[in-house]
Amino acid sequence: MKVIIYGSDICGDCLETKAYLKEHADESIQYNYFDITKSTGNLKRFLKLRDTMNLFAGVREGHTIGIPLFQFEDGTFTLNQQEAYQKMGI
Repeated sequence: MKVIIYGSDICGDCLETKAYLKEHADESIQYNYFDITKSTGNLKRFLKLRDTMNLFAGVREGHTIGIPLFQFEDGTFTLNQQEAYQKMGI
């Protein structure tokens, strides 16, 4: 399974996600982690999703960021860590 994760190394939930994946993910899970605070390219890529997807309506209304964001190879997205881990089978 391929997963893209948008996050930041200054976000507690994102650091928790990275640690969880390091401990529980095996070679069947290929993930790319894009730190949105390390590159304007990563930030722009994330903002394009956040500013246009209904998934982020509550995030935008609450004036929060919306990370970690998980994007799966089947085209689905989630902001829920437990849902993401379940979908990855870990």
